[in-house]
Amino acid sequence: MYYKLDSYTSYMEKKEDNKQDIVIDVREVSKVYHLYEKPSDRLREALHLCRGPKHKDHSALKELSFSIRRGETVGLIGTNGSGKSTILKIITGVITPTSGEVKVDGRISALLELGAGFNNEYTGIENIYLNGTMSGFSKKEIDEKLDDILAFADIGDYVYQPVKTYSSGMFVRLAFALAINIDPEILIVDEALSVGDVFFQAKCYRKFEEFKNQGKTILFVTHDMSSVAKYCDRVILLEKGVKLGDGGTREMLDLYKQVLVGQYAVKEDAAETGAEAFSFPEVAGESDQTLEYGSGKACITEVFITDDKGLHTNALIKGSSFSITMRVEAKEDLPSPIFAFTFKDVKGTEITGTNTMFEKAFLTGMKAGEKKEIVFSQKMDLQGGEYLLSFGLTGYEGETFTVYHRLYDALHVSVISDKNTVGYYDMNSRIEVRDV
Repeated sequence: MYYKLDSYTSYMEKKEDNKQDIVIDVREVSKVYHLYEKPSDRLREALHLCRGPKHKDHSALKELSFSIRRGETVGLIGTNGSGKSTILKIITGVITPTSGEVKVDGRISALLELGAGFNNEYTGIENIYLNGTMSGFSKKEIDEKLDDILAFADIGDYVYQPVKTYSSGMFVRLAFALAINIDPEILIVDEALSVGDVFFQAKCYRKFEEFKNQGKTILFVTHDMSSVAKYCDRVILLEKGVKLGDGGTREMLDLYKQVLVGQYAVKEDAAETGAEAFSFPEVAGESDQTLEYGSGKACITEVFITDDKGLHTNALIKGSSFSITMRVEAKEDLPSPIFAFTFKDVKGTEITGTNTMFEKAFLTGMKAGEKKEIVFSQKMDLQGGEYLLSFGLTGYEGETFTVYHRLYDALHVSVISDKNTVGYYDMNSRIEVRDV
């Protein structure tokens, strides 16, 4: 961040204000775990009963640094094993770093994993008082907050039953209700909302909005990129314990898309040193659940999606332009080939699609051995969510409709959205409100 100031003194004052505004400061944090082949190796090493080390080192974090300012909502994203949960546990004091330091200025309420800090033998009510006491509240203070906690959790008389009888949904309802109603200054959530139903998730995100308006700080880990796009002021992207990026939501989501399809990977030497380096391996992108069939007179040799930056991807920002490419090869002469794609939802409902016949494009034939690349270009107006993309290479031989090659559920597509409307498609309405 740069400031145009009149004097060096003014610059130093502004710099000091920024330091005072930081509520989470992570400085060169590394975490190394010792991995043992069997439990007895740990004991033998601890008692010095072996000649050499019996463990292998696993670096979960490598010299990670970032800071979060008061009032920010920051998303922490990355693939499984990238170190997200590890750094959250270090921030909250659950585990200690191997090296580096973390400073926190403010009262934290953390929901790190399902049922963390709950005693399975206690009832929901008893766990509320147990966790509240551990957070530094008196019985009187918990009494005053109890009605709000129970109303938000909305699990009825189950609060009087042992939590070991709860479903995962009940667990997270009670845990989140407790976390947000003890008046935290910093709220940390790690994927816990993914098990709640859609109505409970909506209530939680309304609470996020309320927290943001109150100037509270939120740090949360999620694989729901639409939630990241909608709620986060900033995003930190991790991969293999290394920070790949820290910046604007759109920029980091674009980078994450590359990571998801293997176009952006941490080099081994960078992973050792914590440097931010990358490479670009080949992209496969095809689903292992693909169903294919056809006469074999022609075949689809390759399919892929390209975003508005020219990158191969399976994650698209709603409202952006993208293209679908299919490459085909004719094994025999094809008098009137038709090339098609179809989007389906995860339940199998066909939503939309088109083909070269509908579009009145490429109405000629192909010769044996001929290869073609067909590119469909359009804007992504589907709602945020998960979709499956299928492809078809068909045609007419006289009056007979022939399937040369079909690929069902060939590609998985994630649409990232910060604004969903009703149904499958966004009407992209422009709204005016006028006095009459």
